[in-house]
Amino acid sequence: MSLAAPIDVMARQERRFALALFAPAFVLLLLITTAPLIFLAWNSLQKLDMSMPWLSGFAGLDNYAKMGGDPRFWNSLALTAVYTASTVVLQVFIGLSLALLVLQIPRGQALLRVAAILPIVLAPVVVGLFWRTLVLAPDVGLVDVVTRALGLGSHNWLGDPQLALISVIAIHTWQWTPFAFLVLLATLATLPPDVYEAARLDRAGPAQRFWHITLPLIRPAVVMVVILRTMTALSAFAAIFAATGGGPGTATEILNLYAYRTSFTELNLGYGSALAMVLLAITVLISWLLFSRRKARA
Repeated sequence: MSLAAPIDVMARQERRFALALFAPAFVLLLLITTAPLIFLAWNSLQKLDMSMPWLSGFAGLDNYAKMGGDPRFWNSLALTAVYTASTVVLQVFIGLSLALLVLQIPRGQALLRVAAILPIVLAPVVVGLFWRTLVLAPDVGLVDVVTRALGLGSHNWLGDPQLALISVIAIHTWQWTPFAFLVLLATLATLPPDVYEAARLDRAGPAQRFWHITLPLIRPAVVMVVILRTMTALSAFAAIFAATGGGPGTATEILNLYAYRTSFTELNLGYGSALAMVLLAITVLISWLLFSRRKARA
């Protein structure tokens, strides 16, 4: 009897054992992710208005066609684009700036890293309520105290339609900038010092070193941060809901909140499901574009 036969038997046993370990987790993943998505897609093809349940039935693509003439949908889509672009750009810019600054501090970096983690570990609902009650509350909020001390007066930051969107952008940026900061700080710490020494010998200035050395080297980390933060911003819900509820009016009603309001406030589950499917498609498309861009130039 050759040694190959026992080895083949052991390999098959190991594969069966690996499959036995993998199968329960895979089935559970299908049940909690794929099955709800299929159910959501099916509901988006139905007329499910709980305020008029007697009119329920198959609607085909009517829910999607309805979006074309829905100004509230286009407003929420525009707000989602502004909210996502603003928060991602601010997080990357501020996070990179802080990382470059902290890198120049020889001591205390560990303490700064711990402090940076605190906003991330807070639940988005807690963050929204914290900003609503302690930071942006009229007259007594921290921001209002500062603006009145500077002679800029008091403002209803979350109740003014012109300020509400800026406020929720600030909330999201405050919570998630530390993520970009920590990732970029760790990446900057791994850059080879000999490259910078050679650049100094060639009399390259700080701006030249940053543009021609630092940015190309940290580009994969920056792109990954952009991808992760974009997906999070597109699906933002809890912090905005806790802070403004999507208001005043529809001033902060991004697409995710519009889908929620349509489904659970107005009880139009069919149209709300279609809105959620559109948001899912936008998220997948943008993520694919960003990943393909990263692969193309990595």
